[in-house]
Parts: sequence; structure tokens; C-alpha cells
Amino acid sequence: MTKEEALKTYFGYDAFRGGQEAVIDALLSGRDALAIMPTGAGKSVCYQIPALLLPGITLVISPLVSLMRDQVTALVQMGVPAAFLNSSLTFRQYLLALDRAREGRYKIIYVAPERLETEGFRSFVQAADVSLVAVDEAHCISQWGQDFRPSYLNIPAFVSSLPHRPPVGAFTATATPDVKEDIENLLNLRDPFRMATGFDRENLYFEVRQPGDKRAALLELVRGRPGKCGIVYCTTRKAVEEVCQFLQDRGIPAARYHAGLEAEERRQNQEDFLYDRAQVMVATNAFGMGIDKSDVRYVVHYNMPKDMESYYQEAGRAGRDGLPASCVLLYSGQDVRTGEYLITHGEAREGLDEAAAERLRERDLQRLRQMTGYCRTRHCLRQHILRYFGQDEPDYCGTCYNCLHNFKEVEVGREAQAIVRCIAETGQHFGVGVIAETLCGAGTDRVRKYRMERQASYGALEDLTQKAVRERIRFLLDEEILTLSPGQYPVLLLGERAEDVARNGPALYMRTLEEDRPAAVSRRPVPTELEGGQAELFGRLRALRARIARRQGVPAYVVFSDKTLREMAVLQPRTMEALRTVGGVGDAKASRYGRAFLEEIEDFFG
Repeated sequence: MTKEEALKTYFGYDAFRGGQEAVIDALLSGRDALAIMPTGAGKSVCYQIPALLLPGITLVISPLVSLMRDQVTALVQMGVPAAFLNSSLTFRQYLLALDRAREGRYKIIYVAPERLETEGFRSFVQAADVSLVAVDEAHCISQWGQDFRPSYLNIPAFVSSLPHRPPVGAFTATATPDVKEDIENLLNLRDPFRMATGFDRENLYFEVRQPGDKRAALLELVRGRPGKCGIVYCTTRKAVEEVCQFLQDRGIPAARYHAGLEAEERRQNQEDFLYDRAQVMVATNAFGMGIDKSDVRYVVHYNMPKDMESYYQEAGRAGRDGLPASCVLLYSGQDVRTGEYLITHGEAREGLDEAAAERLRERDLQRLRQMTGYCRTRHCLRQHILRYFGQDEPDYCGTCYNCLHNFKEVEVGREAQAIVRCIAETGQHFGVGVIAETLCGAGTDRVRKYRMERQASYGALEDLTQKAVRERIRFLLDEEILTLSPGQYPVLLLGERAEDVARNGPALYMRTLEEDRPAAVSRRPVPTELEGGQAELFGRLRALRARIARRQGVPAYVVFSDKTLREMAVLQPRTMEALRTVGGVGDAKASRYGRAFLEEIEDFFG
């Protein structure tokens, strides 16, 4: 069987995606490979195809139990003999799986990195024919990455201990240049073939909001996407509990997920989401790399993550099927202070001395500042993300919020001078709200309580709204003319440039929202929504898929992805031969499900 035949037979596709074939060829030739591909670009195919063609077993080292289970379930549905070995198995199940592996009944075995050190597994691999080792989520080996797993550091010694060293493939979706170098060096990759297809996910829409009421903003986002699956990420367990309860109280089928829950509840809630019983999953980053659900239509970050790597990886769980999806971040200044607290008060990573731990904290604080810059920028959000990962991009993508809206340059030197003077004359004792109310000449309880109406700057910006003054204060914070004190109730402080602003009132230009740009200016082809009969047929095919999935006890997307059903609704195949031309319909799935879907299409037109 050729690699092209394997792709069509098992996966149902006629052609490889960008970068896949070159990585496959390298591994089949016995060469190590490092592949950096965005979520949804088909990294797993890069080692699954070689696994099917090489004579022995392929070991896939993967960090999460749920990720292994989902991938093995999907492979078995495609007719690929696969299994996993991890802590979710009982001892008896584990021994049975090992016995079957010794009999050669599996081509692909997923294994947790911690399992590599166990005596039973080491005994098995010494007698097995291991043709390939694939390291999934390879960025976990770097202590500078966002998901460092010390057990990943044992992988090179394990590979070296095998009777003959097989080729090693390392795969990840997010890696800065430093992390990329760590992966290559720490895994001891030998003259690896390097493939970086780029980090861009063209089907994703990015937006940052700074709402006065996050709950109201979240409810609007969720209700605006009825019937769509989404993930809401929160920084803390407490926030997960509160947000999940808030959505449930308003009739939205939501589930929760964080490390403080019992393992059984986490498993049940994850299954409810994967099987479409829960529309929304509210979670901390503990709901992480194991999410292989392809039809997530939106990811909302209720709080700002601590770094761009985490944000892009979590946001990237939307739209894995290539269809349009939204990534919306609800930002507030409190998120920055929470991030600073978690970094400075968190436990040092395992195995680091004090000096290294301090360097890592400084690196994490720098990452937090870069993440804050993303939340505050008025420039292209996609460009901001991609340039962080070292990918040069134009300054206009046409599909993020900032590119779809016009921003005008406004001269704010006079306002900046008034803001700085107000902060100075009130002793740098007040937060953004009180300063804005004072400058606008408001008669609020807080203004009267602190007798701010007696200040010379009271009413100095009465021609502006408090919202406009707050926007200018945020601009001065971005420019580091002002800073915020640490703590739960931060106050505005004068930065190094504040004195020059107060004295000279230099010209300062701030970008502010003017009006929407027409959506037609987008430079990116985005799949359009189905209409009329195609949309109706798509709905019927999804309903059929749901019934089959429930009957078989598997997630719906494992039967067929939304992308495959969408193509069926457009092509409307009437024969098995025509059905096999639909992307994602391989031999095993055509044999197992084809007749039911053809009958549904026939009935629709009958």
C-alpha cells in the first residue's frame, strides 16, 4: 500500500495537506522529524500514515489520557488497529492490552510518558519491533514552554534503550523559537527534517472585548450562537464554578471542568461535552490538550491567559474542522493583576534552582506583558499573534475585529496633561474610576466622599464622557506614561514620562474606534454558511449522525466531522462510489455508515 492509498483507504482524503507528505516521507526514510503545524492542520496524519506502512509498532507518546482515548476511538472507527496504555486501565486491562500488543494486533500504541519507566512496559518494548516513536505535544519537554512535563525529559533515554533506535517524530502546534530549539536538543533529534507550515488558522475570527459586565457579555455571546458548541476558559476554579452556575441558571446546558473536581465528575462532564449533551464547557486550562472535538464553534476566554502560547493553544480548539469559528477574549485590568499574582506567588517548577526559577518568573512576567499588549492593541490581532511566534505577516488580515473596524488617530495631548495633573495633585491615591469621575466633573458618592470637587482638575475634561476618559487612561498605561500599583485595588501611579507630559503637553496620538469596515474587504476565503435545501439536508445528516453516535457510544464527530457532512449536503451523493469521493469518508466508514447516510439523502429528495 502506498501512502496515497493509505490516506484514501483509512482517512477518506484524496490529497495531503500542506507539509504532511514531506514529514511522512522523512519518517518513512528513517529520518527524524520536527513538525510545527497549527491545530487542525493534520499533525496526527504525519505519524499515523507511516505507522500503517512501516513493518512494526509505532509508539505515540502523549501527555493526556483523554487525548489518547479520543484518538484511539477515532482510529478504530477508521479501521486502524490501535490501543492506549495509561492509568485509566485496570491492571488486568493493562496486561491484556500488552498481551495483544505482543501478538502484533496493534499498529499504533498511545502511551503516557510516565509509562516509559515501568518495568512491564520496558520489558515489552525490548522484545517488540518498534518502527517509529512519535512525540505528541512535544513542547512539553521545554521548561520555557507553557505545559512543561518533567517526564518528557526521560524520552531520549527511553529511545536510546530500544534494541535499535527508530526514527523519532516530534509534533507541536505552538512553539516560539526558544521552545523549538529546546525540543530539538532535549529530544536528541538527529539531523531532523524540519517542517513549519505556519501558525495561521485562517478560519478563526479573533476579537478582544473590554466589557463593563463580563457576565452580560458572555451571555450575549452564547445566546448569539444557539445550538453551537463552545468552550469558556476561566483562570480560577472559583470563576469556573460561578460562570457555569450563571449559564445554567439561564437555561444554557453548561458543564464545568477543573482540577478540584473528583475524577469521575471530570470524566462525566467531558463526555457530556464530547457527546453534545452539554453545549458549553466552562473550564480552567486543566481542560487542555486532550480535546479533539472538531465542531467547537467558539472559544471565549472569560479571563486573559498568562501568555500567548496558552491563549493560542486554547483558542485553537475552535474550528478544528476548518469551518468558521470565533475566538473572543473578555479583558479587564484585573486579569493582569491576577496573572502577576499567580506568577510571583506560584510554586517554582520541579527541578529548578532558585536562580533558574527567578529567570523563569521574569520570563513569565514578560510573557504576561506581551499578552496584555495583545489585549490592548488597536492593530491587527492575527498579525500580533503570528509575529509573536516569529511568523512575518501583513498588518491587515481582514477577518479579525480590529481589521473589520476603522480606527482614527486622535490627538490626546491636552487630555493626557489633565489626567497626569489630576493624579499628581490627588497624591497618586486613586484608581481609574475615581480619576475619570473627577475629571468629568461627576457628582458621584465617591467624588463627594473624597472631596474631589475641591481639586483644581475637577471638571477639567467635562467635555468628554467617563468612557472616553477611561480609554485615554488605558492609552497612557499602554504608553507607560502611567502605571498601576499591584494588589486587589490598584491605584494610578505616574510613570517615568509623566513629568514631561505634565510640563510640556507633547502631541500624543491614540487610535480610537470610528466605524465598521465592510466585511467584503477580507482577503481570506472563509467558507460560507449553507442555505436553503443544503442547510436543511445538513441538519438531517447531523441528526442521523447523532443517533448513530448514541447507539455506538462514541462522540458524534468520530462518525463523521461537520466538514464531511457539509460536503455531503453540497455534493448530495446517491451511490456508494459517489459517497467515497466525499472528504473524510474512508473505506471502513463507508462500509459501516455509508448505507444509512445514502438512505437519508435519498429520503430527503424522495
